[in-house]
Amino acid sequence: MVRPMVRSDREAVMNILRQTAMFTPEEVQVAAEVMDDALDRPEQEDYSLAVWEEGGRVTGYAAYGPTPLTQGTYDLYWIAVSPDRQGSGLGRRLMDWVESRLRESGGRLLLIETSSQPRYEPTRRFYLRLGYKEAARIADFYRPGDDRVTYAKYFG
Repeated sequence: MVRPMVRSDREAVMNILRQTAMFTPEEVQVAAEVMDDALDRPEQEDYSLAVWEEGGRVTGYAAYGPTPLTQGTYDLYWIAVSPDRQGSGLGRRLMDWVESRLRESGGRLLLIETSSQPRYEPTRRFYLRLGYKEAARIADFYRPGDDRVTYAKYFG
């Protein structure tokens, strides 16, 4: 089941981010900063954090929030699933939950940013299977040879 993340989930989520081997140490550090900001300041509205829990174990994580200075546009900052649960449909269920929350709150557009590196090909295919479209590509954004690829999905 999906539920809002609480402080006691932090270490499990950090382990998922490390174990997927998809994120650099710097990216994991940024994810930790986002988590800490959201968990330490419950009144903030920049980030919403959710976890998938099954059998008392956190096996998935998503972080999203409204895009500043827009009306109804949101960014998906992170989605990660435990390596032993990847391919099980858990990522799709997490995304369905996020999208449902956004629709309920008047969201009209969700943007997802990822890398063009070959190791991210399964991630890019995942977004396409969920109905996202490649909306933009900025060549050499992260570093030479590593484009920023932005996916978009409109609701309603």
